[in-house]
Amino acid sequence: MATTATHHLKAPIPTQLPELNDTSYFSEAQWQVFFALIDAVIPSIVTEATMTDPKNQLRVSQSQYEEAYEQTKRSLKHPPDYEKFKQYLEARPLDNPRFLQMLKRVLQRIPNGDRKRLGSILNIMTTRLGSLAAMGYCTPVHEQPVHVREKIIQAWSQSWVSVWPVIGKTLTTLARVCFSRTDPLLLELSDYKDFVDDYRPGPSFDFNFLQFEAGSELETVDTDVVIVGSGCGGAVCAKVLSEAGHKVIVVDKGYYFPPSQLPMAAEVANEFLYEGGGSIRSTNGTVNVLAGSCWGGGGTVNWSVSLQPQGFVRQEWADQGLSFFTTQEFQNCLDRVSDFMGVSDAQIRHNHGSNVILNGSKKLGWTAKPCPQNTGGAEHYCGRCALGCGSGEKQGPAVSWLPAASKAGAKFIEGFNVSKVLFDTNRRSKQAVGVIGTWTSRDKDGNVHTPESDRIRRQLQIRAKKVIVACGTLHSPLLLMRSGLKNTHIGRHLHLHPVGHINASFDEDIKGWEGGILTSVCTSFENLDGKGHGVKLEPSSMIPYMFLYNHPWRSALQWKLDALRCRQMNTYISIARDRYTGRVYPDPDDGRPIVDYNPSAFDRSHILTGIIALAKLCYIEGATEIWPWIQSVPSFVRRFKPTTQGEKDSIDQGINDPDFVAWLKTIEHAGLNFPDATFASAHQMGTCRMSAHPAHGVVDPEGRVWESQDLYVADASVFPSASGVNPMITNMAIADWIARCISRDLEKESQFRAAL
Repeated sequence: MATTATHHLKAPIPTQLPELNDTSYFSEAQWQVFFALIDAVIPSIVTEATMTDPKNQLRVSQSQYEEAYEQTKRSLKHPPDYEKFKQYLEARPLDNPRFLQMLKRVLQRIPNGDRKRLGSILNIMTTRLGSLAAMGYCTPVHEQPVHVREKIIQAWSQSWVSVWPVIGKTLTTLARVCFSRTDPLLLELSDYKDFVDDYRPGPSFDFNFLQFEAGSELETVDTDVVIVGSGCGGAVCAKVLSEAGHKVIVVDKGYYFPPSQLPMAAEVANEFLYEGGGSIRSTNGTVNVLAGSCWGGGGTVNWSVSLQPQGFVRQEWADQGLSFFTTQEFQNCLDRVSDFMGVSDAQIRHNHGSNVILNGSKKLGWTAKPCPQNTGGAEHYCGRCALGCGSGEKQGPAVSWLPAASKAGAKFIEGFNVSKVLFDTNRRSKQAVGVIGTWTSRDKDGNVHTPESDRIRRQLQIRAKKVIVACGTLHSPLLLMRSGLKNTHIGRHLHLHPVGHINASFDEDIKGWEGGILTSVCTSFENLDGKGHGVKLEPSSMIPYMFLYNHPWRSALQWKLDALRCRQMNTYISIARDRYTGRVYPDPDDGRPIVDYNPSAFDRSHILTGIIALAKLCYIEGATEIWPWIQSVPSFVRRFKPTTQGEKDSIDQGINDPDFVAWLKTIEHAGLNFPDATFASAHQMGTCRMSAHPAHGVVDPEGRVWESQDLYVADASVFPSASGVNPMITNMAIADWIARCISRDLEKESQFRAAL
């Protein structure tokens, strides 16, 4: 297949967003209340002398304003001049069309039920009686001046009525994430762009996607194997099976975006590269789940980390009757997929964030190491892969596995939303014979932002000897459910590797979005219970909205000033191998995945241990201020004490600094309780788990669905429990094994038919 050279480009080709849907789900009064509250989170901030709108501008004293600027100058290596600082504080996000569009876009992706509940609460606040109950004021919130609105949101975090802290958290999160994605002055003063300065895109690949004419008849395509999903599991299966000589078709509801369109602007990436518009909230709001949803799946947006599962995890799985995981063959699968992508740590150049983990761990006597990367031996000093890899150096599914499958004869269909698996109804046992669904073309110009009604839509069925479901942990169980399978384990046993965050500021101009996202890990706390459950300590994505969206908000001025320091911050995660699980099920309105998961007290205690350890790492590496993502815990500000003559013989206390020790105790006392603390997840596993017996899982040790014949699952949903490491390599190795088993069975069946 041909490749297209685009190395002459100096910036990614922009991808357009679709038009917003109708916003009539809120009444005019509800919108007024909503915008009034959002405005109070990040308002225009002025002095009395410059105030022009008393209702919508937050006034601070001249001395407070001057002190804010002096503090900014002291804390930043490259502070803005006074005029730019003034413009930044005075800017009102609601006057920014991009901010407004982003808000509405986020709201339209929220499940209907959640949006209706939010609308009901907004309704309460449109009335005098409701306002009194909700806020302690008779005057409705949208008629209040902004300083009163700010106080209302601050008070909600302390409310004993459980709904108000949750609403406060929801509104502050919406405002923070949209502001940090769209505010032009924040991005300018931080010197942040969505792509690197020396941008040079890697080559695109011509997948020659199958196309279909418009028509009302059902279109049918025949093949040996149909693979539903083009991510880390499906792509490996495609390569293995096509290279073994089988006819393979890979289908995906997502679309291919070549390196020349990557990385995308943040709001565009969330629309086209991620499930649910960028984030899915668990039913009670405790966890924000990040999951890839495009051609190449999670492998298109992950962070290159290529860790193999540890011995205690392999043994745990083997003890469940899955002896394969302690065989040399499993290690062969792990090595095979790693070697194909050129996995190595030899080429890594660590940025500041990763060096804090490595150097801090060394100073504290902890164990830390580089994280191997799937970058084919390239240094890959880029921190934007969460928005798509523009260089093409990351050897994900769309760059390596699927092109290899294409060269071996595999065919591909993008934009194909599979509704169910088809079974042969003439047999007593369920035998999968294909899939059916709806294909949606690109428009005449090759774009996907235009309305689906303006593009070709066609009912399509693919008949196959074997069906592989590789839609990912959130969608694979839903497809099995829609297809009529009844195994009670389908959708259950959801593991998320929940994470807690900490942000830290340093006396350096870091610009943490430069350099590899995650190239080091501290493993000293990974086995806290002696049974393989604990946390790893890692740096995290420094794309501004990904670490500012939950940076603690206590006042508008405090948060806006903190955000301005983002170029000197790093963010870190305490990521748990969770023992307890949740489930995923279809939304009754539109069938989207709903995540029901609440981190257990057991797992939260491990995450808290990791957060305290991260704080120590940041302290010992010179952090000037540290913020745990716990609303009730203040930040720690390092006090630099000049040494006097009488103190010359005193020792450096390091993490035994009494102020620091006392602050750590406030974290321990606060704990991690929702909504004071929330969690995030970028790993999903276990909802179609593998088992040695039908009573204990969804698929057998070779990936076959227990309830049927010729139907397989090959993605992270088959993990028997949490992998404890970034799941890509484990996922690919298991898919490699399952695909080789399928190829063996196809060859046996072919030999049997030939012998007849």
